[in-house]
Amino acid sequence: MPSSDDPQSRFERARDLDPRVDTPGREGLTGSARADVYEAAQQPDTVTIAPDLRPPDQQPRWRRDFAIDWPEDHFVARRDFAKFLVLTSGAFTFGQGWIAAKSLVRKNEPAPARKRIAALSELAPGSALVFGFPGEHDPCLLIRTADGELFAYDQRCTHLSCAVVPRVAEGVLHCPCHEGYFDLRTGRNIAGPPPRPLPRVELEVEDGEVFAVAVQRRTV
Repeated sequence: MPSSDDPQSRFERARDLDPRVDTPGREGLTGSARADVYEAAQQPDTVTIAPDLRPPDQQPRWRRDFAIDWPEDHFVARRDFAKFLVLTSGAFTFGQGWIAAKSLVRKNEPAPARKRIAALSELAPGSALVFGFPGEHDPCLLIRTADGELFAYDQRCTHLSCAVVPRVAEGVLHCPCHEGYFDLRTGRNIAGPPPRPLPRVELEVEDGEVFAVAVQRRTV
């Protein structure tokens, strides 16, 4: 029968020691603690607990994708973040390409046909009228100031395409949708959310008749 003080017996007794490092019986012992003894404990407010109390690996996919508490809501996986960056970059690139394509197509469009708007005698000083140019469904404004000058613009606001209203006496074009303002003599955006000037319609006056001949689109 082996002695109770032989190496094997001492080894077996040592295995019965409480693995916690603060146990008095472990004082002076090293190298025999469990690997997870020194792991940081999770804080209660950082632990995700699903309503059905099942562990995370048993939750349906939709619940793993949509946060149900504060910790999950603030956790972003590296793969999800990379996916977000790729999608955002792709959308930005597509948008820039679309703008460039539209600009190229617009430059290659044939000049619109010259169109009669009205006779000068039909437009009193300080008044305005609506006409379509270059197409019938492209609303524009012809304005005659009190001193007889003529100006014409696309009537659609450059913010969200609401119809602008001429205030000839005040020298402005007003967009009532979001309180945007344009200078009546230049068409430039002077207040509110409109990001750029109104497209300007180029005019010709011949034998007392006013004609629209082109549309000048501007960014500044």
